[in-house]
Amino acid sequence: MRRTVVMWFRRDLRVADLPALHAAAADGAHVVPLFVVDPAFARAGAARATFMRAALGALDDSTHRALVYRHGEPSLVVPALATEVGAAEVFVSRDFGPYGRTRDTTVSEALHATGSRLVGVGSPYAVPPGTVTKADGTPYQVFTPFSKAWRAHGWQLPSGAPAVHWRGAPDVRSDGPPVDGGRQLSLHTASEDGAHARWHDVLPRLDMYEVQRDLPGTDGTSGLSAALRWGVVHPRQLLADLGPERGHEVFASELAWREFYADVLARRPETAWRNVDRRMDAMPVDTDGAARMRFERWAAGTTGFPIVDAGMRQLAAIGWMHNRVRMLVASFLVKDLHLPWQWGARHFMRHLVDGDLASNSHGWQWAAGTGTDAAPYFRIFNPTTQALRFDPEGHYVHRWVPELRGLNGAAVHQPGLLRPAGYPPPMVDHAAERDEALHRYRLAMAGSR
Repeated sequence: MRRTVVMWFRRDLRVADLPALHAAAADGAHVVPLFVVDPAFARAGAARATFMRAALGALDDSTHRALVYRHGEPSLVVPALATEVGAAEVFVSRDFGPYGRTRDTTVSEALHATGSRLVGVGSPYAVPPGTVTKADGTPYQVFTPFSKAWRAHGWQLPSGAPAVHWRGAPDVRSDGPPVDGGRQLSLHTASEDGAHARWHDVLPRLDMYEVQRDLPGTDGTSGLSAALRWGVVHPRQLLADLGPERGHEVFASELAWREFYADVLARRPETAWRNVDRRMDAMPVDTDGAARMRFERWAAGTTGFPIVDAGMRQLAAIGWMHNRVRMLVASFLVKDLHLPWQWGARHFMRHLVDGDLASNSHGWQWAAGTGTDAAPYFRIFNPTTQALRFDPEGHYVHRWVPELRGLNGAAVHQPGLLRPAGYPPPMVDHAAERDEALHRYRLAMAGSR
């Protein structure tokens, strides 16, 4: 008689190349696939919830409609299901995030009290956080040496989907996470087939990736960030297809950044919302009523800087923003408007379909100059010159800021030119705010000594 185990899916909504599922099904056990609708999901934005729901629908199909949903605190509902189906083991992919680690400790203790156990196998990363260290065992503090050691460490080759004897459980189906009906979300990568189809479309074009990934008006990125966020595809599956070509190396580096930030957050969970560089705690930032009004204009995409406004409107419309533009809008919020990076990071997490705590918070800290870079604060992006370089014909701005479609080429980016009625003038003078940002930085460094 086959024994029964539970496979608790979280950020691994697939059946191929899933070590925890291979372990669960290894001896021919009945596998009960579980997804817990955690009350903590209330903090997630509707865009992420909508993508998650689509990915769960695809996963349900892959498990022959056996996927079991439970609603409530995981420490209560996971042991209850294990008891219900007679499972002595609950298999999971290990979670390295601050909330996930605490949750899993609590669930493990609750399962132990009922005579079951939580078995963690694999992770959402090619190399699990905490694995890559210096020769003396200490962690890397900056990206470049980490990435070299990460590549040298390597990773396992991906595996296919195991043969699984799926078993359902009595379940009252709910409507699940809310659907974000106000946005035009792209859900074609929410299934394994869709994600891999996208990857096989992108892979032959990686020879142009180094250049095209910076052009927001071009389809030059992988488009797989949400699929990676929810584990519809694993980075190991993408890395296995890469060769020594320059574009392939650059793409692998983008995956390495994701793993580096996960490593930093796993070691220092407080950096989700606090500065990595604690000297920057002394940086003066604005938080009064006027600051809130500036923030609202930034969020609404009415700053008068076309590339910034295009990015914020793209985020509002489709729950995603081009990575080059993410850097520009973040720099603008922190160094032109002098607002806390945490305000922007929380806004992104509420609206991004690919919102990932480690990548989001540490990406914002990179832009704010408070993170892992050695001397980053002097990096202050000029939104106009950046737009002229990366969107020279204005294709990206024309798509998201329709008021400016009558301006052609470089004219669309020039803040000094006459603007069409209904589009605001620039809300700040970038040169003056750059000087102010550097002045505040000098005050912070003086105050931290």
